Amino acid sequence: MENGSKKWGFQADKGLNAASAITVRGVLNELIESLNKQDQRPVIPLGHGDPSAFPCFRTTSVAEDAIVDALKSAKFNCYAPTVGILTARRAIADHLNRDLPFKLSPDDVFVTLGCTQAIEVTLTVLGRPGANILLPRPGFPYYEAVASRSNLEVRHFDLLPEKGWEVDLEAVEALADENSVAMVIINPGNPCGNVYSYGHLKKIAETARKIGIMVIADEVYAHLTFGSTPYVRMGTFGPIVPVLSLGSISKRWIVPGWRIGWLVTSDANGILKNSGVVDSILSCLNLTPDPATFIQGALSEILENTKKDFFLKTISLLREAVDTCYDMIQGNPYITCPMKPEGSMFIMAKLNLSLLEGIKDDMDFCLKLAKEESVIVLPGIAVGLKNWLRISFAIEPSALEVGLGRMKSFCERHAKKQ
Repeated sequence: MENGSKKWGFQADKGLNAASAITVRGVLNELIESLNKQDQRPVIPLGHGDPSAFPCFRTTSVAEDAIVDALKSAKFNCYAPTVGILTARRAIADHLNRDLPFKLSPDDVFVTLGCTQAIEVTLTVLGRPGANILLPRPGFPYYEAVASRSNLEVRHFDLLPEKGWEVDLEAVEALADENSVAMVIINPGNPCGNVYSYGHLKKIAETARKIGIMVIADEVYAHLTFGSTPYVRMGTFGPIVPVLSLGSISKRWIVPGWRIGWLVTSDANGILKNSGVVDSILSCLNLTPDPATFIQGALSEILENTKKDFFLKTISLLREAVDTCYDMIQGNPYITCPMKPEGSMFIMAKLNLSLLEGIKDDMDFCLKLAKEESVIVLPGIAVGLKNWLRISFAIEPSALEVGLGRMKSFCERHAKKQ
């Protein structure tokens, strides 16, 4: 029988294609495909949060040497325990304890394949038929993608640009019902660059307690702050509400390709343990791959011995970059930024479409910008906010200025004629 006439019993899950399309990576890949291959100018990547390709953002030699030493020691060529090797878990607990009013133990820590696996494990554990999760808008779309595969209905609460992208807590209360399991906050904020105050985080904790849900705190950009608001870990409020904190060394140490992160329980009242969440996290990790053991073996050296000078240099670079980015956006009448970021690597800017001609929406803007100017910017629709842009400023200063300059030229070329 010819292959063409044979009826085969398998078919790909098209739902995966839909889930991939809404991720940052999926949208960026589409934009990259639209680049004009004839344009000889360098591509300016203002769309992702990975500055590691730029020499000014190289990681510390402490981290590089720790990896080499761990590998050469031959102590970490084995399989790791499901929860992570003990030295790594203890180092993560000690690292987080510097910011907390109580002490975590290694038993509160689960080592993961970056923050993305921490997200996957958390949402998989909470997923059940009928359950719903409250996600920020704008936010990080990987949560929506994982929720769609985890029996979790997504309900969005807004972040308020006129209030520094604070959580609309009244909306959170209105969205929640008896099937709500958790709310996610991202602090420092991706994509908004906000840093929440102690007072606002406490209100979030009190609201979650009132509703009867846990808080999932995405802290992958922890301590990457350069404004006036001090950074506070959500786990501080573990005595008020159970908190699952997700983090990694990817952003602060500028090594996203190393894929090492953590999922940590701040659960002073034992609610997560008594409800079976902790046991389910362990069960889920039993079914998934582990981070490379030699990188786990290097983690204690990295977390304990990185010099403050390295962090100060990174913060100085980001502060200078955000000043440049914000000032240049202010000089571009075709986009508007409601607030200057205080943390992370991103700024959200609203498109003034009424001033542009031949531009349908934010995705159309970004596709044409890539094709005409070889500049990659993430459309706001990818993070839940249509007709906005998420611009990353964590690149070489000269490249940032060139990219924003090309964007302004693009806007002027597409401006409506007066």
